[in-house]
Amino acid sequence: MYSEEHIRYLKKLKRNKIIILITQIMLAVLFIATWQLLAHFNLINTFITSSPSRVLKTIINLHQTNNLYTHIFSTVFETIISFSVGTIIGIVIATILWWNSFLSKVLDPYLIVLNSLPKVALGPIIIIWIGANTTSIVVMALLISVIVTIINVLQGFKETDPIKIKLMKALGATKYQTYFKLVLPSSFNNIISALKINVSMSLIGIVMGEFLVSKKGIGYLIMYGSQVFNLDLVITGIVILAIVSAIMYYLVYYLEKKLSTNN
Repeated sequence: MYSEEHIRYLKKLKRNKIIILITQIMLAVLFIATWQLLAHFNLINTFITSSPSRVLKTIINLHQTNNLYTHIFSTVFETIISFSVGTIIGIVIATILWWNSFLSKVLDPYLIVLNSLPKVALGPIIIIWIGANTTSIVVMALLISVIVTIINVLQGFKETDPIKIKLMKALGATKYQTYFKLVLPSSFNNIISALKINVSMSLIGIVMGEFLVSKKGIGYLIMYGSQVFNLDLVITGIVILAIVSAIMYYLVYYLEKKLSTNN
């Protein structure tokens, strides 16, 4: 049974969350309304900036021509594959590097270089090696997501309390037991943070790949719109991309809350 003070505190937290949500919605509505009014009174060039009404018309047109869901499904499907595979590979490699400190120190500068290298520069090579297909798009996304996952998860492993690790050793725990009983659980927040970053990095990689080789997907939609100077299509693609990105982020956020509750 909660005390009255604690109940008041919980109500205050809930009230603050509602206020924040309402404020966020109002900001979005204000932005859209301002954009539409500026376009309506010709205060901005709608050929360059489009407008909410024109974006809505473009979405309806894509829906009527059965193109909307094909492009969305293609990008989402490729992103899910890249996110899932990248997360698994990243955690496995981070585990190997934590397990073998010598290997971790040897590969550390290479990971830094690979992380800072613009992956789009490798696009032409990937296309030549693999071909202009879905696989090359996923590989390009993996090059981005895997490195980021390795660095973030490995950092979490290294930040595990050294005193607790020494205590585990003193109690006769094996490295296997130390990893699964201490290191992995204590790195939960870092792994979740890596997932949040990974989902956005995967989406970025997929869109970059679609810019180069795809004939479908949101990235292709944006690139095609720019090529034919259809800015309505370009901005519509960006809006759809923002919505997809937000949904994927909140799915990971929901997963975090579920796992935190279970723990």
